[in-house]
Amino acid sequence: MLPREELLKGVENRDVIAHVIDQAEQAIKTWEVVITDFLSPPELAEIERVFSRLTEVHLVAWGGYAQAERQRVAITRSEMPLDVCQVAVTVLDIAGNFLFDTATHRDFLGAMLGTGIVREKTGDIIILGERGAQAIVVPELAEFLTMNLQQVRSVPVKTQVIDPRELKIREPKKKELTTVEASLRLDAIASAGFGMSRSKMVDLIDSGDVRVNWKEITQSSYQLKMGDLIAIRGKGRLQVGEIAVTKKDRYRIQLTRYM
Repeated sequence: MLPREELLKGVENRDVIAHVIDQAEQAIKTWEVVITDFLSPPELAEIERVFSRLTEVHLVAWGGYAQAERQRVAITRSEMPLDVCQVAVTVLDIAGNFLFDTATHRDFLGAMLGTGIVREKTGDIIILGERGAQAIVVPELAEFLTMNLQQVRSVPVKTQVIDPRELKIREPKKKELTTVEASLRLDAIASAGFGMSRSKMVDLIDSGDVRVNWKEITQSSYQLKMGDLIAIRGKGRLQVGEIAVTKKDRYRIQLTRYM
């Protein structure tokens, strides 16, 4: 039905995209709304790019709140109406006293996966400091987790379903800055934006820790353009804004860093 092999050319997350193509074909065939598991930002970016060439299907992504990183995608025929309210997610409150045993995102995720579920069934986890965390999951696992997620690190927890309106969303911190560079090379702009040496940035790029628009880039000389989003594992994100050429033929670049 869909040009599968053509769509899969050059994709990074081949198995995930192939499965979503299968789901899209199911949606076309059955005239139903088919919903994926939670997808990571790189996977979402590839799906958006791959499916932008198709007129047969309509997609909408939702992860429980507007800034969610991990999101599910609802897919249906282009003739069918589609809205984020059709993307089912459930919010869990994981409450405990973490005052003397601080837990990180990794700790909460590890405890959830330790119950036997897989990563694809979980969305974002929002850390609430000493009070615990909130987690977004697929609805069919909510009851299982309320019964089986009873401890994170050494801390006993009570897990319960809450109204999505109770999500404690914090706006990301951001910093506006300007840099003047001789070129639009990734290593030059990223090192300025993230406040680190160029040699350190080259090391991060070489090791595959740097993504541009969620695609892994391993060339320090990669040329950036306005609107590009640079993400570094553990360091946050950097948005490339307006680019102007100075009288000395250098580039003045507006940057926004999200932390």
